[in-house]
Amino acid sequence: MCGIVGYVGTKDAVPIVMEGLRRLEYRGYDSAGVAVAVDGHLELRRAEGKLGNLDRVIAERPASGTLGIGHTRWATHGRPSETNAHPHLDCDGVTAVIHNGIVENYRELKDDLIARKHRFGSETDTEVIVHLVEEELRAGRDLAEAARRALRRIEGAAAVVLVSASDPKTIVAARISNAGGVIVGYGDGENFVASDMPALLEHTRTFSFLDHGEMVVVRPDLVRFMDLDGKEIVKAKTTVAFDVVSAAKGGYKHFMLKEIFEQPRAISDALLARVDRRTSRVIFDEDVKMTEADARAVTRISIVACGTSYHAGIAGKYLIERLAGIPTDVELASEYRYREPAIVPGQVTLALTQSGETVDTLAAMEEAQRRGARLVWIGNVVGSQASRMAADVIYLHAGPEIAVAASKTYTATVVCLLLYALFLAQRRGKIDEATSRGILAGAFHLPTLVDGALQSSEQVRTLAYRYYAARDFLHLGRGVNYATALEGALKLKELSYAHAEGTAGGEMKHGTNALIDENLPVIAIAPRDGVYRKMLSNIEEVRARAGIVIAVATAGDAEIRDKADEVITIPACHELVSPVVAIVPLQLFAYHVADRRGCDVDQPRNLAKTVTVE
Repeated sequence: MCGIVGYVGTKDAVPIVMEGLRRLEYRGYDSAGVAVAVDGHLELRRAEGKLGNLDRVIAERPASGTLGIGHTRWATHGRPSETNAHPHLDCDGVTAVIHNGIVENYRELKDDLIARKHRFGSETDTEVIVHLVEEELRAGRDLAEAARRALRRIEGAAAVVLVSASDPKTIVAARISNAGGVIVGYGDGENFVASDMPALLEHTRTFSFLDHGEMVVVRPDLVRFMDLDGKEIVKAKTTVAFDVVSAAKGGYKHFMLKEIFEQPRAISDALLARVDRRTSRVIFDEDVKMTEADARAVTRISIVACGTSYHAGIAGKYLIERLAGIPTDVELASEYRYREPAIVPGQVTLALTQSGETVDTLAAMEEAQRRGARLVWIGNVVGSQASRMAADVIYLHAGPEIAVAASKTYTATVVCLLLYALFLAQRRGKIDEATSRGILAGAFHLPTLVDGALQSSEQVRTLAYRYYAARDFLHLGRGVNYATALEGALKLKELSYAHAEGTAGGEMKHGTNALIDENLPVIAIAPRDGVYRKMLSNIEEVRARAGIVIAVATAGDAEIRDKADEVITIPACHELVSPVVAIVPLQLFAYHVADRRGCDVDQPRNLAKTVTVE
């Protein structure tokens, strides 16, 4: 959630840090601040609200130096305010800390520090960190050793960055447990730290990634890694292909709309080089180490995910069971570790998180791994914590997704799940070449199909403007498109703040029918697939109760036009790829409703791109 940026080198740190924070605005925040080393002391600038407020503070009270750190805060301990904004200083104003995470034992630490005459200026748990470091510095230790000793006393999940006027050429950063990521960016006579790559892509594309229990000392000419026991470690450097241009809006009103329209390209990249077109056999690169024997030995798959990824997982369950015949369940990662999950021999835990840093999913992965499951991860961010934990990694290759609400990473995830299901089915002898070829033909046609679905944008906008004032919406789906109903409803909630519910069509008689009246728009996902007739019956149920039916249907379907009040058409496609096509008009509908309501589409209230604290 919180954004972290740090710079040490020969340039003015403040513009670099502020621009980095702007590139992390998609993470969500409620206050911001910077600290910069100036002539042997630290200058602190903070403001509640958006970065524009901090810009004004800096313009009124300029500060310039070659060492600086910045932070955008998402409040957990203490209300959003300038006082609670990061960075926080020690008693003497010499050392500053920024932090993403929660210090679970902060109360005991704070009471002890107060007893030692430390003065606290905020309500946050974060501030205890800088006072612990201050204690160690007073004992004559350098910043790195002081930080290491202090951080060993922290319980909880934390990504921490520290600077001190006593050492104005050094940044110390650390990662404790699975809090938000810490990355190091390499420059020429300058180096960087951040919580996510977009903050630094203007300056470098070479990075190292901290794992939990690790820290780094960053100077202009030196980067040194160690664990929290003080043991030196070696970290690999990774060069990524993302660039700043790909993160620009490119003429679209919002990143969200741009990313919806980027889906044909994202899907194409997800498919690229992953199928032997001669044999129709799915092949992954060296990041997937599962052999044919391994695939045959799989007895069960548990998909763990949150939010949009959870909905992709529901589609994935359908695909894996239908194609590979492996019993598959879908778990909310946020609930997984709080029970005693049963792991059987041969079990695979398949984690879905586009960032690879979602704390609930990482915790579920850790728990499954501890109990003996093989970890597979599908996600977007190279070098993320999830990618380093998993035995097998399938990258989405979707490019940076800036809007908080996922669009292209959802469809790319479903495509990768389809490929993984085929990969398992082929190696387990559950599918013949002709059937594989037919499904893959549908998959390779997806960029064109999705582009066709995007052509409905103006029609969808008209419908969105017609129904934007509705207080409630119901999304209905069946079969593999039950996942589409759930995801369509989530998009509408996230973007427009309308109440929207997704449900399986067959569940209507079990409670949902009570909601239907003449004021309720019901979005029915009804392509011509194996459950088409069942969906028509559900539409009749809605009509019988005077509900407003908006159908997402296959182009050329004349029958449904007699049953629905509004029809949005999508191109005809193979049933197993239909969730990728059918979600597109629902994404557009959610976007246009939100835009018509005047909502902050790219940064919805109370939400963040990556959930890095519980």
